[in-house]
Amino acid sequence: MPSRRERFEDRRKEASQRDLLDQFFDHRTLLAVSRLVNQGQFDSIDFPIATGKEGGVFRATRGAEYRAVKIYRIGNTTFHNLPAYALEELRRETSVRNYGGLIFAWTRREHTILGRLADAKVRAPYPYGHLRNCLVMEFIGNEAGAAPRLLDAQVDDPEAVYRDLVLQIGRMVREARLVHGDLSPYNTLLYQGKVVLIDVAQAVTVEHPRALELLARDIAHFSKFFGRLGVEVEPEEFMRAVGGTSLRPATAQS
Repeated sequence: MPSRRERFEDRRKEASQRDLLDQFFDHRTLLAVSRLVNQGQFDSIDFPIATGKEGGVFRATRGAEYRAVKIYRIGNTTFHNLPAYALEELRRETSVRNYGGLIFAWTRREHTILGRLADAKVRAPYPYGHLRNCLVMEFIGNEAGAAPRLLDAQVDDPEAVYRDLVLQIGRMVREARLVHGDLSPYNTLLYQGKVVLIDVAQAVTVEHPRALELLARDIAHFSKFFGRLGVEVEPEEFMRAVGGTSLRPATAQS
């Protein structure tokens, strides 16, 4: 027989799981999930990979493979941390007071940007489909679990990871013509020694007035990170390596 402590822990886990389900899977989201299952996007949702204030990512199973399902919460709190430039993009599609419409637009936007990155051969989760506030994409990991964030990963060869990051950001800037806008070791994964860029919905085109500023900020994050790993990289050198010197501030554009 399980001990009292074991029974208490089981009840605590069950309560936590019910709370998680209530947070993400309201009636409308459950309908969207059901439709995605009927479309063949996945067979079942297994368990959460990561959750936050804006939404959560869950591992799903499709036959013998895994997929990731990102589900955004529908509500005004989702947009509290979004930069003004990202909200400006969404306002073109729907009313700022229509939180559901904003969430759906944000989901479509991430799906579109992931597709653009795939076309440019940038290493990021491949997008399979989306519906309402649900985005289905490639699962980065294996049967042992999801790939860790770069911040949390054991980096055995920092110089190789730096070179790979330069390659991926360079493709994003030169080929996809995009700037991530919020890139850091927090939203970069490390899988099999290679970086994977995630959380791309706030990306802007290189023609955006703030593109150069945002790219410089992304690079500053990584310059500090690699410095702590013993790889001294000057932000100016990093900027040149990814092709950022071809961008110009808005005031310099004709």
